[in-house]
Amino acid sequence: MLDVPHLRVLLAVAQHRSISAAAHALSYSQSAVSRRITALEHDVGTPLLLRGSRGVRPTPAGEALIEHARVIMRQLALAEERVRELAGTAGGRLRLGAFASANAGIVPELFSRFSRRYPAVRLSLCGGGPADHLAALRAGELDLALVTEWDLAGERFDGLSLLRLLTDEQLVALPAGHRLAGPGPIGLSELREETWIEGAHPDCLGPLRELCLGLGFEPRVGLCCDDWYGKQRMVAAGMGIGLFPALAVPSLGPGLALRSLDGQFPPRDVYLVLPDRDSRAPATGPLTAVLLELVTGLQDR
Repeated sequence: MLDVPHLRVLLAVAQHRSISAAAHALSYSQSAVSRRITALEHDVGTPLLLRGSRGVRPTPAGEALIEHARVIMRQLALAEERVRELAGTAGGRLRLGAFASANAGIVPELFSRFSRRYPAVRLSLCGGGPADHLAALRAGELDLALVTEWDLAGERFDGLSLLRLLTDEQLVALPAGHRLAGPGPIGLSELREETWIEGAHPDCLGPLRELCLGLGFEPRVGLCCDDWYGKQRMVAAGMGIGLFPALAVPSLGPGLALRSLDGQFPPRDVYLVLPDRDSRAPATGPLTAVLLELVTGLQDR
């Protein structure tokens, strides 16, 4: 079997066209380089180098082995990089901040998939709102955050990187027995007389200007409920209607009817925010890969 250190020496000699120059580059003695080349020639059963007054050059067999050795070294480098990546995720922790509907709709599956692949990494889900999460990222107290474009207005992103994940349609949620709880899209103008239930940012009525334009006047807000599941139950109980993101549809309970607004209300983009590369936790890359895999699956439905 060919010896990898011998192949490294052969590549160095081929690069420098000199035994002495290769020895200097490798911090070996000339005799050590010569012994490794001799051992390699013994292993393959044929001369690999021709020595002359102008240095050394490979024989045809040497050229062939050098070509393969380069491929082997590239594959070894890739293997070492992969092992280092996995070693970085062999332990440690990751702290994620997310908004309520993301916690209900995507984060559980994200954590489940990641934990099955990297069971030694401790995952934390941190409380607070989007502004808190951005501040915590800058302070090194958080590793990643899920935010919407509604959170980004006026924010500065020095020291942070943004990765767009998906576009999240806003649906209107009605009680299941509501007169408008049929199939198909609905016009905002049909909801003028309704009482709306407001929620916490960014799972709220969104940019009110667009909602006001669609309704023809400012919506009548009857209740404010910051709790995501509480807001659902209020709608199901017939206390009002609300905007609900498509991202969280799998988490919705019974008693609700969802209608598309058919482009009358702007969707929101969802982003992953990370620190700049030099300050990222080792497991950030693998978690991001699992998240992108999950998002791709959602978009293919």
